[in-house]
Amino acid sequence: MLNGQHLIAGEWVTGEGELRSSPATGPSHTFSSGTAQIANQAADAAAEAFKVFGVSSRSERATLLRTIAAELEKNSGEIVELASGESGLPVGRIQGELGRTTGQLRLFADHIEDGDYLDRRVANALPEREPLPRPELRTMMRPLGPVAVFGASNFPLAFSTAGGDTAAALAAGCPVVVKSHPAHPGTGELVAQAVLAAMRETGTHLGTFSFLQDAGHTVATSLVQHPAIKAVGFTGSLTAGRILFDLCAARAEPIPFFGELGSINPCFVLPTALATGATRIGAEWAASLTLGAGQFCTSPGVMFVVDGDGADSFIESTLAALGQVDKQTMLTDAIASTFRTGAERLAGTDGVHRRFGEQSFQRSVTPYLFETDGETWNRHAELAEEVFGPLGIVVRTRSFDELLACAQSLSGQLTATLHFEQADDEAALQLLPVLEHKAGRLLANGFPTGVEVDPAMVHGGPYPAATNPAATSVGTLAIRRFLRPVCYQNLPQRLLPADLQDA
Repeated sequence: MLNGQHLIAGEWVTGEGELRSSPATGPSHTFSSGTAQIANQAADAAAEAFKVFGVSSRSERATLLRTIAAELEKNSGEIVELASGESGLPVGRIQGELGRTTGQLRLFADHIEDGDYLDRRVANALPEREPLPRPELRTMMRPLGPVAVFGASNFPLAFSTAGGDTAAALAAGCPVVVKSHPAHPGTGELVAQAVLAAMRETGTHLGTFSFLQDAGHTVATSLVQHPAIKAVGFTGSLTAGRILFDLCAARAEPIPFFGELGSINPCFVLPTALATGATRIGAEWAASLTLGAGQFCTSPGVMFVVDGDGADSFIESTLAALGQVDKQTMLTDAIASTFRTGAERLAGTDGVHRRFGEQSFQRSVTPYLFETDGETWNRHAELAEEVFGPLGIVVRTRSFDELLACAQSLSGQLTATLHFEQADDEAALQLLPVLEHKAGRLLANGFPTGVEVDPAMVHGGPYPAATNPAATSVGTLAIRRFLRPVCYQNLPQRLLPADLQDA
């Protein structure tokens, strides 16, 4: 059952304001909205917990992560039903996302038990070395400290309360304060209840995890400015993320802000691939573009093609596939409104032509397809701004050289995709070095929707896709965001961390 409160150090507390949920289906609920005082209490509790949790064993943290996963599965029916109602996402999609969430938790449990993430390095002492002796040096990764995590609108489970950022931070030994997304406050609370049950069952310090709600910006601002918070994990809009990023940098002690902010995930169809597979590629693009109402950070929003007969067939195939897509429900009224505004902006741009899509109202929308040329694309930088939802742009270029220039003009992306045949290898080899500097993940003959949770995955990229191009928010490498190397010089074995002592 929902209590509509904040969780701080194992206690449910009430704030002064009110947050009212706006579900796609089902009843609305009222939740307490946080204050600066509540945010400060949660951060202080995390700081106190870090004294214990930050030096806990890997096995203890692994047990906590697996227990959280088990608690989520124990309450899966209620969680899935509420998450689907709040978000408008199908039950099957939410069930899959719950499996991804529990899988992430168990993946990090296995990862820290393995111990390789500690990156332990030892340089033995060389007392006889000339001209100067060398001391003994031992280095390994240690937790940063309390982390603030912001839930994402489009993933009520996998990128939210107990999602990837939370799992990585807890695995690292960092207490977490979650600021829930207002799009799914009830889902967030149910997950927080599961985390609390897991902390109690495993005897974890109850300040290790706190959960806060807010109808405005007070909690977010207070958290990123609190001196106890040592890092922030964020998935959301470029506008909101940049504000928080700047606040983190402006602190007396600046802290890392790991934000995923936006990406159009460009795809490039090279000439032979376009000539031989235009119809298939067009239909597959439409399916990827409209998956989940286009509300994926990896939605492939732009397709670059060299003009010709293949381009016509590609667009006709895309249009035919889009014509089979029913209206789709978006996550919130605000997201749907922003989507419509973005479509209207494109429709009003000189040189951009709307090929598909009609005006929609409230949270139900139709997909949009726009067409333009390479010259117009390079002239209007705003065309490269993400429109979150089922909207695509086809850019017809006059030549491969113009297509290459379009690629060079791109800002940072989460993904970039090449569609090619062997006869296109020479062109692909020219594009790949450009795209390698633009994106965190390069794909061949596929589409980027669907992010595998795997040790080899990179979900990040240069700004504005992410605020730290050296980081990923998916896969076991994500734990590195919340760790720092510490070197111990000439420290006796008995005083070293257990993981750094000789076996």
